[in-house]
Amino acid sequence: MRIISYNVNGIRAAISKGFLDWLQVANPDVICLQEIKANEDQIPTNEITAAGYPYQYYFSATKKGYSGVAILSKIEPKKIVYGTGIEHMDFEGRNVRADFEGLSVMSLYLPSGTNLDRLDHKFKYMDDFQNYINDLKKETPNLVICGDYNICHQAIDIHDPIRNATVSGFLPEERAWLDAFMKSGFVDSFRHFNKEPHNYSWWSYRAGARGNNKGWRIDYNLVSENLKDKLSRAVILPEAKHSDHCPILVEIS
Repeated sequence: MRIISYNVNGIRAAISKGFLDWLQVANPDVICLQEIKANEDQIPTNEITAAGYPYQYYFSATKKGYSGVAILSKIEPKKIVYGTGIEHMDFEGRNVRADFEGLSVMSLYLPSGTNLDRLDHKFKYMDDFQNYINDLKKETPNLVICGDYNICHQAIDIHDPIRNATVSGFLPEERAWLDAFMKSGFVDSFRHFNKEPHNYSWWSYRAGARGNNKGWRIDYNLVSENLKDKLSRAVILPEAKHSDHCPILVEIS
């Protein structure tokens, strides 16, 4: 299965920049989207179907034009789960899961911590998400959690680890949470294949950051440890430029 995760920073804006043409060339079986910033009735679902993705599942935020996740698939899932059932996590539309035969794929958009209130919310979300996943793994052991985690794991994952050490997204507490989350039974699929620096998935729009590759790797396809031997490829796709993020790909045999 070929799976892509992509924070599109507004699905309608991404489509206007050629996202659907790119999608047909990239040709994943499943694509997990984050930050769709739209309700389903605002999205050109017929055009997405025509691009080869008849199975579309959208989980939007209560607040219009904000957050939201989606899964688009060539394959019909056996089951779809919208949200986590935890109200403070779900009203912003941050989780949707598709269960396929032998594999479950989740699109995740973890909150950013841009100010103190949001940072507190982010930490609560992270703690509750860990507990949710601990329980979920008991009944759904083959998990692929794709998405924007809004955290750089290690110094290699950020262009300037020294000056960003006190910035949300690279705080020691955030990094420790992500490290523990991975160690609870997940493989960072990209790092499984690639240990090199200067590989990022998000760049600020300011100061030519993308052109100078001054980025952050905050998007991950985390795969259950028991699927490790089935990983065949994992790459970042920085040539796709429909967003301030770029897509990330994992292939599971």
